[in-house]
Amino acid sequence: MKAVICEQFGLPESLLFKEIPSPTITPNQVLIKVIAAAVNFPDSLIIQNKYQFKPTLPFAPGGEVAGIIIDLGKEVKHLQIGDRVVALCGWGGFAEQVAVDANRVFKIPSAINWQTAAATLYNYGTSYHALKDRGQLQPGQTILILGAAGGVGLAAVELAKKMGGIVIAAASSQEKLEICQKKGADFTINYSTEDLRESVKKITGDKGVDLVYDPVGGALAEPALRSMSWKGRYLVVGFASGTIPSLPFNLALLKGCAVMGVFWGAFTEKEPALSMQNLSELVQMIWRGDIQQEIYKIYALKDVAQAIRDLIDRKVIGKAIIQVSEEIEIEKIIPTDKTKDKEIQNQQLSEKELPVRFLNKTALTQAIGSSLGTSNWLNVNQEMITNFANATLDQQWVHIDTEKAAILLPDGKTIAHGYLSMSLVSQFLYQMIHIEGVNSFFNYGINKARFINPVQCGDRIRLHANISQAELQDNGSLKLFINCNMEIKGKSKPAYVAEIISLIL
Repeated sequence: MKAVICEQFGLPESLLFKEIPSPTITPNQVLIKVIAAAVNFPDSLIIQNKYQFKPTLPFAPGGEVAGIIIDLGKEVKHLQIGDRVVALCGWGGFAEQVAVDANRVFKIPSAINWQTAAATLYNYGTSYHALKDRGQLQPGQTILILGAAGGVGLAAVELAKKMGGIVIAAASSQEKLEICQKKGADFTINYSTEDLRESVKKITGDKGVDLVYDPVGGALAEPALRSMSWKGRYLVVGFASGTIPSLPFNLALLKGCAVMGVFWGAFTEKEPALSMQNLSELVQMIWRGDIQQEIYKIYALKDVAQAIRDLIDRKVIGKAIIQVSEEIEIEKIIPTDKTKDKEIQNQQLSEKELPVRFLNKTALTQAIGSSLGTSNWLNVNQEMITNFANATLDQQWVHIDTEKAAILLPDGKTIAHGYLSMSLVSQFLYQMIHIEGVNSFFNYGINKARFINPVQCGDRIRLHANISQAELQDNGSLKLFINCNMEIKGKSKPAYVAEIISLIL
């Protein structure tokens, strides 16, 4: 296989593009055919032996990939050959194939393209963990984001705004700040030409900021710390400047503020349930269109060195992506002796995942982030659409007049009411989940929902779902939050995404 290899520590120009043997996997690993990989700041450090993780030479850099599983170890139970996945491999990703521990691999829906998938985990995972879990950003609070036009910085701008924060984006050029404004920044500071502390004072009326998000370090750290409000939170995310600052801790004392480390990689290993919940919420945001990755440029695999050089030189605004290979049919990339195994595995998968069984309510509370699999396909016909229109007294011609629809609608087909799609969720969930020893299981609310793509007469739909949260109530019942994505066969965008609230007695 082709790969970009670091044979001696140094700058990107020392990397080699060459043929190497395909990796082998252990019983707890999967082998991924890499379609796209992301370039992150740690890649620039690991090839110089400056990162906290130090692989043995020679190795391929690249810690974040999206691709297709083409082989899996005998101990791996929750993944299958042919799954579309993203993975945090640490290194090895700038290659046509990579072996990854199965607990660092996450399935992705078909509605998310490879470049978006490859750009999501590191940047948005880091920023969401920083803002939600560590910084506990609340609506109306003010946050200063340093290096705001970088990968994690732009993700932080976008997420902080979605969470209701007042966002001050700080970057080194007007071009970068314009991107930040498009992502929702309320105020901007060009720290190449403006004094950071004085600018923050002016923007906040000398009150300071509630949070600082700092992936830069270096000379900006102290003026940012001096810009904190009382009981503020300073989030240490990284040191893109190349310099780890020495902060005067008397400032933390005087301001009653907290300096908090954000190490997302360790978080995913030490708190996997919360990490999976965060990832599930991010996927929902992508489905709904709430967040959209800023792709700076797509490079070929042979141009990895240039991509890392552009990152070091601060040319990259958003995310640089490596297109490692093109997506092809799974049967063409699975070794011949594995094709039969895949057919058997798919048959076993369909038999065991409909429905998913839980022994009791307690088991559900331990399954946050777990997939409930996929429902059977359902064909939406005119009788179903008409019956729903009659039941709701919503008899618009787009639903029931097939002749008029054939003339006036773009595809010549009637359109199902959006609430018909929503009402089918219960039926799909009953196919997908079974809980032993409960008296009743019913849906009683919708936490959030969005209708994205209309369902037309003749469309086939099915549901993908996972558990985002489970709360035991004082009366012994269980409140279950289920993320749902309704797929339309043959269409890239889903019909409906929502978080359904169910009560189990």
